[in-house]
Order: sequence, then structure tokens, then C-alpha cells
Amino acid sequence: MRIVCISDTHSMHRQIEVPDGDLLIHAGDCLGVGTLEELEDLDQWFSELPHRHKILIAGNHDWCFQDEPAEARALVQHAHYLQDSPLELGGLKFWGSPWTPVFFNWAFNLERGPAIAERWDRIPEDTDVLITHGPPAGILDRIILPTGTVRPGCDDLARKVETLSLRLHVFGHIHEDHGQQLIGDCLYVNASTCTGSYKPLNLPVVVDL
Repeated sequence: MRIVCISDTHSMHRQIEVPDGDLLIHAGDCLGVGTLEELEDLDQWFSELPHRHKILIAGNHDWCFQDEPAEARALVQHAHYLQDSPLELGGLKFWGSPWTPVFFNWAFNLERGPAIAERWDRIPEDTDVLITHGPPAGILDRIILPTGTVRPGCDDLARKVETLSLRLHVFGHIHEDHGQQLIGDCLYVNASTCTGSYKPLNLPVVVDL
């Protein structure tokens, strides 16, 4: 299965060139300010793409999925929307989750520790492909500031993925550390499309599983 990974398009999806593949994964922050109107345009864009399947999760900018969940989910007609939920495609088991540690009171924020760990505990042990909005701590989560490097990834998520036999973990959120890293048998992909200056310049990541 050829999987094309994007994230953090912030309603600039029509400015990017998406390679063909069997499955398109969008790992959240698909919207700019998080309105239903933006989501409607995103779903129309999904309908125009050739990929047989699409998977979408929410991110911290995607307010309508948190504040108007029924209306938002109803608008997603051309992708599988996952929120702490599974999907099986082509013999692969997927799990998607939008949560990130508290950061300036954005959408889908939870406190580090038991609150967010409880969400990660829901991930089934037989998951092949995990899609979260944010990265696990220490993996493609670097932000380089004048005062030094910070890593805001989730420690609780890092502890959880160590217990799983994942083949692929796709996320975004930290625009500055776009790329991929192979650790053991799992390929970790930070698929952030936008750069740290919110320009949609990072290329989609293509993975063959």
C-alpha cells in the first residue's frame, strides 16, 4: 500500500501538490481558524484527489471537531474521520487520535500525565499504523529557539508507542521538525506541510507498506 502523509495544511491544502497513492493520511490541523466552512472546502478537495482512501484526524486548530462535532463529522464525506477510533484497510489496522499536551488552551488539549495517558491507553496492541496530531517526546519534535532547543512532544505517548509493534506512526504539529526517522521496525513521520513560518512548503511524505 502506498501511503501519502500530510499534516498541518491550515486551509492551504490547495497550494500543495499531493503525490498519487492508495491512501492519503492527514494528521490534523487541516483548518486555519477551525470553521465548518473551511472543513467543507477541505472535503471538496478530498473528493478531487485520486487516492482510493483518505484518513483525517483533527488537530489543535480544528475547533469545529471539538465544538460542533456532529456538524463537523457530517461534513466529512470523502475521508474516514478517526477520533480515538480504529479502521482497517488493506489488511492494516489504523488508529487515529487528535490529542496533544496543553499548549495555550487550543482544541483537543489535555494535561500531561493521567489525563492524556488515558487516551493513549485506548490504542489497541495490534495497531499497525498510528496517526496522532502531535509527536512522541524525543522523536521529530525539535523546535530551535534563540534560547536553545525545546522538545514539546508527549512523554506519555512516547511511553505508549514503546509498548506497541507499530510499522508506521504519522503525526505533525511541530512544523519545524518535518521529516522521517526509522526506530527499530517503526517509521516515524512528521508530515507537517507548513513550515515554522506557516508556509506550505514541506513536501508530502510517501511510504510504501
